Amino acid sequence: MSIESQFNLIAEEYDGNRRKFIPCFDEFYKGTTEFIAFNIEAPKRILDLGAGTGLLTYFWYRQFPESEYVLVDIADEMLNVARKRFESIKNISFKMENYIDKLPDGSFDMVISALSIHHLEDKEKAELFAKIFDRLPEGGMFVNYDQFCAGDLRMNDWFDTYWESQFADRGLTDADIALWKERRKLDRECSVEAEESMLRESGFQTVKCVYSCQKFSVILAVK
Repeated sequence: MSIESQFNLIAEEYDGNRRKFIPCFDEFYKGTTEFIAFNIEAPKRILDLGAGTGLLTYFWYRQFPESEYVLVDIADEMLNVARKRFESIKNISFKMENYIDKLPDGSFDMVISALSIHHLEDKEKAELFAKIFDRLPEGGMFVNYDQFCAGDLRMNDWFDTYWESQFADRGLTDADIALWKERRKLDRECSVEAEESMLRESGFQTVKCVYSCQKFSVILAVK
């Protein structure tokens, strides 16, 4: 089986609901990754925080198959899915640990994360951004694909209610939505503007939101 077929087989089985829950899935993951990759040289070493099933690394690997990838997640079952996805690919490794406590050893040219950091309290976010900054060389990048609040109560209500209104048309079951509502209780969203401020305070020189569609934005920070 080709790598492409292997990727797609695993993606269809485990990642189908993520596409249903993210109306802007293709631009959020694929389009933004292609845009950033087009403008940079291949990173030698990439760290994926809260990597889960390896979905974000999948999109980066398509752009830079020669780079070394380290996938970190606290849930070993999720990493097992990633291990199946990237089976026999030698330049992808996996670590089960809590990235809040520590980052893997060594330096990285790029740190990426998708839909994970919004579970942290703001103090934890700021502490993590400082650790990421310390692990990057000058010119190194951090890219966070995440879920944000609007920063304004009325507008945030617009974002949330419109997002939820789309679920019925996307094939999600009542059980899917009930589980999503339970997961939402763990969310600690900040606004894009608040996170940009935290990143600048951590020392990053260039901080830019390079994609945004209501709840979902991608922030790029360059050391």
